[in-house]
Amino acid sequence: MEKPLPQAQTNQDVQQYELNGTVTDMQGSPLAGVTIRIKDTRRGTLSDTDGTYSIEVSPVDILIFSYMGFKKVEIPLNGRENVNVRMEEDIMSLEGVEVNAGYYTVRDRERTGNIKRVTSKDIEMQPVVNPLQALQGRMAGVEVVQANSIPGSATTIQIRGRNSLRTEGNLPLYIIDGVPINSSPITAGGILSLTGVDPLNTLNLSNIESIEVLKDADATAIYGSRGANGVILITTKKGKEGKTSMNINMYSGVGKVSSTIKMLDTEQYLEMRKEAFANDGATPTSSSAPDLVLWDQGRYTDWQKELLGGSAFITDLQASVSGGNANTSFLFGGAYHKEGTVFPGDFGYQKITGNFNLNHTSSDKKFRVILSTNYGIDKNKQFNDAIFVQNTILLAPNAPSLTDENGNLNWENSTWENPLGSLRRTQDITSNNFVTNAVLSYQLFPGFSLKTNFGYTNLNSEQVMKNPLSSYDPAFPWVNSTNLRTTKRQSWIIEPQAVYSKEIGRGNLEALLGATFQKSTANILSMSGSDFADDSLLGNLAAAADSGISTQEDIEYAYTAVFGRIGYNWKRKYFLNLTGRRDGSSRFGPNKRFANFGAIGGAWIFSEEPYIRRSIPFLSFGKLRGSFGTTGSDQIADYGYYDTYAPTNAGGLYPTQLVNPDYSWEVNKKFEGAVELGFIQDRFLFSASWYRNRSSNQLVGYSLPAMTGFTSIQANLPATVQNTGWELEMTTTNIQSTDFSWRTSFNITFPKNKLVEFQNIEQSSYANTYRVGESLYSAILYQSIGVNPETGLYEVLDVNEDGRFDFNDRIVIKDLGRKYYGGLNNRINYKSFGLEFLVEFAKQLGRNQFSMFGTPGRLAENQPTEIMDRWTQEGDIANTQMFSQSFTGNTAYTRTTGSNLAIGDASFIRLKTLSLSYQIPSAYISMVGFNTCKIYFHAQNLFTLTNYSGLDPQSSRLGSAQFFPALRTFTGGIQLTF
Repeated sequence: MEKPLPQAQTNQDVQQYELNGTVTDMQGSPLAGVTIRIKDTRRGTLSDTDGTYSIEVSPVDILIFSYMGFKKVEIPLNGRENVNVRMEEDIMSLEGVEVNAGYYTVRDRERTGNIKRVTSKDIEMQPVVNPLQALQGRMAGVEVVQANSIPGSATTIQIRGRNSLRTEGNLPLYIIDGVPINSSPITAGGILSLTGVDPLNTLNLSNIESIEVLKDADATAIYGSRGANGVILITTKKGKEGKTSMNINMYSGVGKVSSTIKMLDTEQYLEMRKEAFANDGATPTSSSAPDLVLWDQGRYTDWQKELLGGSAFITDLQASVSGGNANTSFLFGGAYHKEGTVFPGDFGYQKITGNFNLNHTSSDKKFRVILSTNYGIDKNKQFNDAIFVQNTILLAPNAPSLTDENGNLNWENSTWENPLGSLRRTQDITSNNFVTNAVLSYQLFPGFSLKTNFGYTNLNSEQVMKNPLSSYDPAFPWVNSTNLRTTKRQSWIIEPQAVYSKEIGRGNLEALLGATFQKSTANILSMSGSDFADDSLLGNLAAAADSGISTQEDIEYAYTAVFGRIGYNWKRKYFLNLTGRRDGSSRFGPNKRFANFGAIGGAWIFSEEPYIRRSIPFLSFGKLRGSFGTTGSDQIADYGYYDTYAPTNAGGLYPTQLVNPDYSWEVNKKFEGAVELGFIQDRFLFSASWYRNRSSNQLVGYSLPAMTGFTSIQANLPATVQNTGWELEMTTTNIQSTDFSWRTSFNITFPKNKLVEFQNIEQSSYANTYRVGESLYSAILYQSIGVNPETGLYEVLDVNEDGRFDFNDRIVIKDLGRKYYGGLNNRINYKSFGLEFLVEFAKQLGRNQFSMFGTPGRLAENQPTEIMDRWTQEGDIANTQMFSQSFTGNTAYTRTTGSNLAIGDASFIRLKTLSLSYQIPSAYISMVGFNTCKIYFHAQNLFTLTNYSGLDPQSSRLGSAQFFPALRTFTGGIQLTF
């Protein structure tokens, strides 16, 4: 139905007729709420939820299509009765795009803070479990590392570097629709113990509208003590006005290991082993060398292909229904995701999610309510072996077969550890996560509103680990066992707010005043049992001969705050933003419970100045902005300031923690300066940001002498960590025509991390970990001399020549932090075809194969082919020491693993994503009732260019083969609306 705009004027042309059409984006998805206006009149209409519209026109009219975040389109009708329009996303123009700043929204053009945004188009079709994985390479200053590609494993994200000496003190604040989420990974066992389980896994990726990352003080100070490490805002989709429509998206595909290590074949392996015995002057026996004496010398198995070379099948189904009228709109959706693994056995991950959104506005537009609910259940079945991948790579190529002729596990007379035994030791993790939020607002009078945000979260996770007798060698007296762990997290939050807006002079004033009341509880219970009568009883502790509670924690966390913001712009050219927050946290003692944080941000759109327009006519947009302020962190354990006691077996008590009521918040002082430029009607956009963050008053465990009976006490240490860097971003419209468009976006970050100050570090527990003036990512190492031509063994430099090798001899410092990183994205559209690809890159050092393998020549441990360039006789100049399994050889090799020889280039360029899509013309699908139909193909991690010798350069900082590399995945799907 035609919807006349205010003050509609009647077209006097008598040749009126009804024009119909559809409005979509460049990918063919329908756009609802697009304004369609007849040029030079006030007559117009809006597109419905499915993108369709109808309007009374005359043959000579010109239609103007406009929509926030998209480029305006003008089309002369020339008598046409049907006009379908594809609108192009106006990422080049900052005028209409609004970004979520948390407690308020701001036009991208007018923001004073550093806020970066990705939309649903960048997220929903990627075959990933966690939404953070979709951010890799897409944002400057945001480093996302998927150290372990096991489905459900937690992803590491750092915003502008590492601020805290404590690893657990660097988590950003996650907020879903205004509700803060405990982002710390859930502790898990087995292969998931390396990273933990991410609580964000249960989100429905197809329901995410956008993810905003807040980085500088202006953007994060309003979150006070929780904004030190940045803020990640996840906004879910909302219902829109229009007739009821359904959207369905389905895809399936397969994943394979993206990289392997080239290992010795049987002939090379046996040569290495025999040479090791010869070098050591020893004789192989059935106990010292079953691989040489008992095992088949002609047998060869590529164990990486055998145990890691399977196919991980992926299936995903998403569906949503939305609609409504001018007062009430709704959206209901759900999704199912199933993903296998490449390992032998019935392992995999699956989740079911549901979401609901309801928007209601009263007829007088004064009262509004928004309700959002997200619920997800996931189940993850994996094996209970943290180093299975590493053990697989180390298996001798002539190791025995996995099973005997009867299909039972083959232990080859107890001469090896059958890797299938590890796969029979399983863990099942089931989690359900409920997040709901309600926002009520009422406009008391024009410009002044009261608003209240109510939020609630409830996460429950249960883990069952089973170690059956059948997984062990029956020749030994093993006992079966089970471990149970439950984690429960609940929280509620109430945030009343008052919002005021008023034009003052030629400017506009916006003010916000609010308060936060939040309470969280966490309950952790770990139990174990052993010696079950039968493996089928595992998991039932009542059937265990021996059982007990190993961990029980009940934690409460209370948080309260008042916050405010004042923003003023003059002529939409000069902008000032003041934010402040006073926080109170139960994690600190009564003396230090409250603290103040705040920031000031400003911007000048100098391209609005008449003299700039005249002197630089090709400059379409120019802005200078800057900010300074403080944020904080209370990411420490609860009750750390108390004296705590535990019961003794005799009925008494003994102290377990010393009191310290005076430690207080970490403080992060942030400064940023930036310039944003647009040229040639914003066809070329460029921004450069320089930042400096200094985190002081570090909350760490202060070492105590052993005579106190305690190893440490929680305290603030006089240490300051600094992160500085440049962030450069560029977006260009290379080609833009009716049928063809090509856009490129590029980002690169040059970060620098440094421990600026740490008084008396020599007396702290960090003396052997950090060095003042160096990066927190630094490895402090011996100086390698290489292989001694006379002894054939690795040597490192004895700096003080005292005959001992200790920390005083570690004089080489290698920064394992990234020198630079970024991404290059291209989006190309030709008529109904779409092509998009993202290239991710990083310049960095990493730990090489020395951290993955033992001394070349050891029993049943295979090696990479590079070790064949080894020392064999006196005088040889070689890269690898002689083959040996002696104590002397092992000592020399182990010492070298702590030297600069164990660090190598881990830089990489990776084709992260590749997508190809085709939008079927509406003429072919309308007859079957579809509004749009798109088919697509998506590839992930297609190839990686790198000199890194390990499995994946992403995890090279961690430097262990136990971290499973990213999978190369191929998926195909279809998206329908009707």
